[in-house]
Amino acid sequence: MKDILVQIRQNLKDNVDAKTQATSQNYFKEKIKFYGIRIPLVNKISKELFEYIKHRPKSYIFDLCSELWMSGYLEESLVACNLSYYIHEDYQPDDFITFSKWVSSYVNNWGSCDTLCNHTVGTFIEMYPTYISELKKWAKSDNRWVKRAAAVTLIIPARKGLFLNDIFEIANTLLLDSDDLVQKGYGWMLKASSEAYRDEIFDYVISKKAVMPRTSLRYAIEKMPQEMRSIAMAK
Repeated sequence: MKDILVQIRQNLKDNVDAKTQATSQNYFKEKIKFYGIRIPLVNKISKELFEYIKHRPKSYIFDLCSELWMSGYLEESLVACNLSYYIHEDYQPDDFITFSKWVSSYVNNWGSCDTLCNHTVGTFIEMYPTYISELKKWAKSDNRWVKRAAAVTLIIPARKGLFLNDIFEIANTLLLDSDDLVQKGYGWMLKASSEAYRDEIFDYVISKKAVMPRTSLRYAIEKMPQEMRSIAMAK
């Protein structure tokens, strides 16, 4: 594995883009480590790497992902997110332990959080929906990224019309959170759910508008008709 890691990191260094390197930090409030590589290139590197290691057992790939996460580099975390998703057909229930560790121990920015949770963790939850109870525990965490993860894990399932009642429960838990990245996360979750349940999400927003942060409210109603948005935004 050591040789693979050396090759991955050299490949990433070889693809550094000066413009991306100069502007990457602008997208994050928190200080992050990054090489400065355009996301399409990171994805291309991930696919090429997977072709090379796809015959390896899941445990090897997950261990490789953990090593990439531990580096703290944004691009390495995104490679890890991609690799872990590519083997989603092999997920088993106890893989949640691994995913939970990555979220709680290594995620330190919204890009890594959303990439991991939208795809890897979200797909896992669709496969094993009883684990939504674990997301509800995440929503009560003191860690901003774990709280955001509780919401953004459900973005793609929400678009499919899944887990509406659970989405409301998680939104209720996060409703008054003062962290704007958590507010945006659960607002995005509500917006995604509105694609299948527009009226239900509208009614929920109206019932909470007196206390819901405006950031969350704006996200939640973004895909609704103008008339509904105006009613929701009216003070």
